[in-house]
Amino acid sequence: MTESAAILGVDGLAVSIMDQNQVSEVLWYSGDLSSTFEDLQFTVGQGPGPDAALTGEIVLVGDLEATPLERWSALVSEVSALSPVRAVFAFPLGIGAVRLGVLTAVRRTPGLLSEQQADDAVVLAASLTARFLNGSAPHSPDAALLPPMDGLHSAVAHQATGMLSVQLSLPLPQAMMRLRAHAYTTGRPLTEVAQAIVARRLRLDDNRDGQSFPNKDKD
Repeated sequence: MTESAAILGVDGLAVSIMDQNQVSEVLWYSGDLSSTFEDLQFTVGQGPGPDAALTGEIVLVGDLEATPLERWSALVSEVSALSPVRAVFAFPLGIGAVRLGVLTAVRRTPGLLSEQQADDAVVLAASLTARFLNGSAPHSPDAALLPPMDGLHSAVAHQATGMLSVQLSLPLPQAMMRLRAHAYTTGRPLTEVAQAIVARRLRLDDNRDGQSFPNKDKD
C-alpha cells in the first residue's frame, strides 16, 4: 500500500468492499490517516467513498474544506476536527451494475490528482476488481502494487451490531444506526465504541444512553 500511495502522490489508501446490506467494510488501509478517515466515513455513513461504492462513479474532491456542507453535512462538519485529510479520491471497484467496493486515496494537502496519477488509480482499481472477481491477483504488472489479503477492519462493528440487536431487540439495520449515532454523538471512533461493546465495557440502553462498565481485564 505504501508503494501504491507514493505512485499516486497521496498519503494513504484504503480498499473497502460492499457487504450484502450495501455497507462498505474496510479490507485494507495504509497508515493512521486512511484508518481514521475510513472510520469517520463509516461512523457518519457518508462521504466520497460510500458515494463511489454505491453509484459506481469516480468521486474526486480536491479540498474537503471547500465542499458544500449540504453534500456530506456530517462528514464535512467533523473532518477538520477529527482528521487532517484535505483531499479525497474515490474509485469504484466493479463492472457495469456489479458493485464490489471502492479504492479511496487521501491526502493532507488540497489539490486534484494529475492526469497520470488518476489514470494509475483507475488501473489499480481495475486490478483490484479483477482480483476480487477471480479470487486471486491478476497476472499483470500492476499485481505487484496489491497488498496481501487481511481481515476486515470493521468486523468488530458487525459483531457489536449483532450484540446490540439482541440486547435492544432491534433489527440489524437499526442496531447499526444506534451504534453509529452513539459514536457520532460521543465523538469517539465507531470501531472504538464497537470494541467496548464487544468487550462488555459499554452497554447501550433503550434511552439511547451508554452505560460504561469497568474493564475487568485492567489491573
